[in-house]
Order: sequence, then structure tokens, then C-alpha cells
Amino acid sequence: MDWSKIKTIFIVTFLILDVYLLFQFLTIRDANKYEIATEAPFEEKLKADGIKYVDLPKAQIKAQYLSAKPKVFTKNDVAKLKGQVAAISGDSATTLQVSLEKPLQLSSKFDPVDLSGFLKDDVLYGDKYQFWEKDDKARTITYFQQFEDSPLYQNINGMITFYYNPRNQLVSYQQTYMEGFEKLTAKEEILPPLKAIETLHQKGVLKPKSNITKIELGYSTLVQLAASQVLTPTWRFVINDKESLFVNAFEGQIIQFNSDEKTSVE
Repeated sequence: MDWSKIKTIFIVTFLILDVYLLFQFLTIRDANKYEIATEAPFEEKLKADGIKYVDLPKAQIKAQYLSAKPKVFTKNDVAKLKGQVAAISGDSATTLQVSLEKPLQLSSKFDPVDLSGFLKDDVLYGDKYQFWEKDDKARTITYFQQFEDSPLYQNINGMITFYYNPRNQLVSYQQTYMEGFEKLTAKEEILPPLKAIETLHQKGVLKPKSNITKIELGYSTLVQLAASQVLTPTWRFVINDKESLFVNAFEGQIIQFNSDEKTSVE
């Protein structure tokens, strides 16, 4: 066989191989395009499950890690409380136990506004807390401390628990307070709330027919150290005006709080 025929055979063979590879490539590309085209947008999945939600923030939000430490109360702090009997408790003197000399009457239908004046004028750093919940069974009213208008969720070192008697009179309270806030990092983009909702949906935590009635951004404890703690931005989703679900706004884990600690689940 002469060289000219061998060359022709090679050319034809490689041409057939190229056509075959091109065919395979186009087949795979079309298959991928079909998968993308048939993937339903997440919003449609929510709609199919009957899940509704309030308007979401349209702008990208940035936040950062913080650190803070529990305040150690002193006799000077106690001396500032008028008409109240206060005692400092806890191994590190970070808790204030206060009894009112004259009980404060609450209205039959409690509104946080009822306590706003007392908080502002008679409670240490009272303007740094915001209402969280009223528990009629335990007869308690809980306020969470906030940082730059963002609440510190379920932080036992940053809350006030008020106690009221069967006559609907406020009689005492327990207070903790975080101070020395420091910004540990520069602000970074956090997960969009829709992405956090997707995590709740994928994990089965967000049930069909749910109505997300409120969305807000706060902080939860990421690392508890001996004398301080690291706080991470956290999305809170209020379901049907009752239950609250939390998602780490940086890392995307679902956060579950216990009475005095929190755990995260994937």
C-alpha cells in the first residue's frame, strides 16, 4: 500500500471520529439544557406547597461577626435603681435580681407600650432591650437586648425577664446585659432570606401551608468563651405569627435554641 492511500485512510478515520465526538458533545449539552429548563424555580416550589411569605428585602444585605462580654454589675449600679430592691447574683456577678417596692399594674390586654416608660426611666440600659414575648402560663414578660436595633436571640447574657402576680401586677425582674461590643470583621454579604427559606424547606422544617409573617435579622451566639462570646448574624422567620425559625445568615445552618444553649443542624 502506498503512502497516499494510508494518509487518506487516516484522514477519513479521524474525520469520522470527530463527527462522533461532536455528536456526543451536542447530545450531552442538550441533555444538560433540558435539566436546567425543567428545574422549577424555588418560588414555584413554595407556591406548590402553599407557603406564603412577606415581601423580601430586594437589596443585598451586609453584616459582620461581633464579640461582646457579660456586664459585671456593681453596687453603684444597684444604687441607681430607685424604688427597687436589687441584689447581684451569679458566680461572676452578671445577673441582677430586682424586686419592686411598689408593684406596677399592667393592663388586662398587655401591650409592650405599657412597659416602655418603666424600661426607659427605671431599668438600667432599659432602652437597649426590645419586647420578645409574654408567657401567661409562667407569668413572665421577656425582653431581648439589641445591638444597633438588631435583637440578640435567646442570649441568657442579654435579656430581662419580668415576673407578674395573679393580680396582673409586675413585682420583680431578672436582668443580664452584654457590653463591650466589638466588630470582629468587615461587613460581608449574607445569605439572601430566600436562600435561608430554601434551607428550611429542604430540611422539612418549614411545613406546607405555612405563612411566613415576619422576617428580621438579629444575632445569635456562635462561640461561647469563658469571658465573652462571638455573635453571628442570624435570620429569624416568624411562622403564622407564632413559631420562630432561625438560620445562620453566613453559614446557612438551621439554629435550634434550648433554654440555655443552642445547637445547629444541617
